[in-house]
Amino acid sequence: MHPPARTNEQASPAAARPVRPSAGGAPAAPRRAVRALATPGPWKRGPVLAVCAVLLGLLLSLHEWITDRAGLGSLVETFLPWFGLLVPPLLAGALWRRSASAVVALLLPAVTWLSLFGGLLGDRSHPAGDTDLTVVEHNVAAGNPDPAGTARDLAGSGADVLALVELTPQAVDTYEKGLAEAYPYHTVQGTVGVWSRLPLSETRPINILDAGPLGATKPAGTTWAPNRALRTTVTTDRGPLAVYVAHLGSVRLMLRGGFWTDSRDRNARALAEAVAAERNERMVLLGDLNGTTDDRALDGVTSGLRSVQTEAGDGFGFTWPARFPVARIDHILVRGVTATSSRVLPATGSDHLPVAAGIGW
Repeated sequence: MHPPARTNEQASPAAARPVRPSAGGAPAAPRRAVRALATPGPWKRGPVLAVCAVLLGLLLSLHEWITDRAGLGSLVETFLPWFGLLVPPLLAGALWRRSASAVVALLLPAVTWLSLFGGLLGDRSHPAGDTDLTVVEHNVAAGNPDPAGTARDLAGSGADVLALVELTPQAVDTYEKGLAEAYPYHTVQGTVGVWSRLPLSETRPINILDAGPLGATKPAGTTWAPNRALRTTVTTDRGPLAVYVAHLGSVRLMLRGGFWTDSRDRNARALAEAVAAERNERMVLLGDLNGTTDDRALDGVTSGLRSVQTEAGDGFGFTWPARFPVARIDHILVRGVTATSSRVLPATGSDHLPVAAGIGW
């Protein structure tokens, strides 16, 4: 006898269980497929982050193309190294969004920043024995509350040549007295001066076409001398060294008119002409140029000269403002000699930090 055939009513409970629809009315598997298709992949996530990364990279690589109308180009170039700080937060956002496109786009600003400033991150100084002469530049500040203390600090720096700018007639006597013992030779031309352990000759003022205020707030009763630049020759055992000292006009960030650089730019053009006409193959330019070497307005001055900070410094060497330096606007530039070291000295009573450099023949 054969067992009776199993009818539908006798089917197993599992086989008879109907397919339950999901809460949304569709089966679960199709819903997961739809959700997967609707979720963007890693290359489509974070489009805003990717665009920001590309724009940052273009700004760093094409900053010279930015218009200088209202001083915009100069303003960007003054603080150009700081734009690198935007890379880490953009990277954090890209990782949080798991955006492959944003991570790849960040390679543009990261590589560009490293190509521009990566060489400044290490110590580039030479052995101390290569140094023949040490020079120091300092904007001593017209409103310096302690010029006598600043003079003591500078005298203790060990420099062979000091270049001081933003000297007021009221403070010159204080610096002359404070530096006389260490530096028997000196000259002051208007608001700039040189103190030297070695003889000076062929000293003359340089007209850089600006007799206006120095940019710092003028203390009550202070009068300005018109000259802001000089040229002299330092006599060394290795031969004559032409020394230029300059203080270019101030720059101002104004609500109306943008980044005002007219005075500085006019001074820079005049100084560039004087430097280009210098016949001595060995020369040093020291001064507050009120701009960085990345600033296009100083191209005429820096052309043919090398920054000691780039050649032999350690880090960026920011000098202003003294309490929290954000830009290197105080410079030592050389031609025909080698920079063996470059460093920023401790703060004095000024709102600028002094800079020092070792020079070798």
